[in-house]
Amino acid sequence: MAAREPDQAADPETAERRRRHPALFRAVNQRKNPRLRRSDITVTDDAAVKRAVRAASLGNAMEWFDFGIYSYLAVTIGHVFFPSGNDTAQLLSSFATFAVAFLVRPLGGMFFGPMGDRLGRKKVLALTMILMAVGTLSIGLIPSYESIGFWAPALLIFFRLVQGFSTGGEYGGASTFIAEYAPDKRRGYFGSFLEFGTLAGYVGAAGLVTALTAWLGSGTMEAWGWRIPFLVAGPLGLVGLYLRMRLDETPAFQKLEGGHAHATDAADPVEATAKGDLAKIFRQYWPTLLLCVALVGAYNVTDYMLLSYMPTYLSDELGYSETHGLLVLLLVMVCLMPAVSLVGRLSDRFGRKPLLMTGMLGFLLLSLPAFLLIGQGGLPALTAGMLMLGLSLVCLLGTMSAALPALFPTHVRYGSLSVGYNLSASLFGGTTPLVVTALIGLTGSRLVPAYYAMAAALVGVVAVACMKETARQPLAGSPPSVETREEAAELVEARAPSPKF
Repeated sequence: MAAREPDQAADPETAERRRRHPALFRAVNQRKNPRLRRSDITVTDDAAVKRAVRAASLGNAMEWFDFGIYSYLAVTIGHVFFPSGNDTAQLLSSFATFAVAFLVRPLGGMFFGPMGDRLGRKKVLALTMILMAVGTLSIGLIPSYESIGFWAPALLIFFRLVQGFSTGGEYGGASTFIAEYAPDKRRGYFGSFLEFGTLAGYVGAAGLVTALTAWLGSGTMEAWGWRIPFLVAGPLGLVGLYLRMRLDETPAFQKLEGGHAHATDAADPVEATAKGDLAKIFRQYWPTLLLCVALVGAYNVTDYMLLSYMPTYLSDELGYSETHGLLVLLLVMVCLMPAVSLVGRLSDRFGRKPLLMTGMLGFLLLSLPAFLLIGQGGLPALTAGMLMLGLSLVCLLGTMSAALPALFPTHVRYGSLSVGYNLSASLFGGTTPLVVTALIGLTGSRLVPAYYAMAAALVGVVAVACMKETARQPLAGSPPSVETREEAAELVEARAPSPKF
């Protein structure tokens, strides 16, 4: 009673209303600080989490394997599918076809994302895996321009569109899948394996293309060897589909479906927005969508700059052989792979914002020195410049897959993230090789990639400054997720509301 006396003395009218309507005040208090029940908390199964991480990461690796082989074979694809003549025109045509896939990614995100919020993450991720494998496998079967004329680039564009449409539902779904499976305290660590899959896909693509080029030679690669990496996508797709079909739906989605997702003061209440409602996503979450677009734009420009465009830059602008450029990039990516999970652990400990800010500032301050080093020539300078860019990128790779899903509540997470991510990837990511190649041709400056990366990083710095810290917290709209029953019991006890009303 003594605990309430100061409040009553300070506000006698409120005290009187409390006395006359105690049930009303109790209900209001519970809405502001609802009691956390043991049944609300998800206790994760470590084996199930690891299966989910493997299945999602393999799909992401396949996505970047598919996009990587196209990037690394851009010059060859230009020769095979487009009329002979100017080499620059062929390369631009090849990169334009690369960018075409990104034009439909927002459409794929708008289609698959809300579907994932309505039907579940697992089913949609299986569907996107099938479409990606079919699109990539089909590219490897298309006859050359010499055989069927303009039907060759037309079919190439069509299957690139299939790839892009399916990819529109891949990253948003895979990152959502891992985020909803992982315990709150280790979401950064488990999420980092999604981007480990990104590097694994690129390493697989670069390694395969390098080995085939060294073994077969440029002439044989252009004749038929380029098809082999695309045909590998078929078996990989079947393996990924098998792994994904064995998984259960995410615990967060199951609780939402069963009506058991109770709000906590660390997780925003589930709003009345219908799951999978695209119009309401734009209407109610447009500020967060803009933040997502800015973060992803900065991330994708730097990502595609280093992992997709750099081999072409080294061969076309600096005169390195295609094999030499790929080997250097392969070495850098192999060095970065162990660092991804380390960055994920650091983001769990110190927060997402410090790691993301480190990566953005790294690109802002180090891009120009890095490209100046790369332009000096020689293996030591080239490797040092690439590592400067790579270490900046790994701060984003190891953190972004945990930071982005936490921007949106559970009932619209898949849809919102798919829309925001793919709008940005379409505008800024896949167009990076095309834009940079065109700007170099227009200005004659080999430092254009550095300036482009710096501009993107500046946008990223502002976006990171505006985002909220979400490390070690429950996902918005979902109850807490812990690793053990003991943690759950401690959390219930610690979060028990005070008896006052």
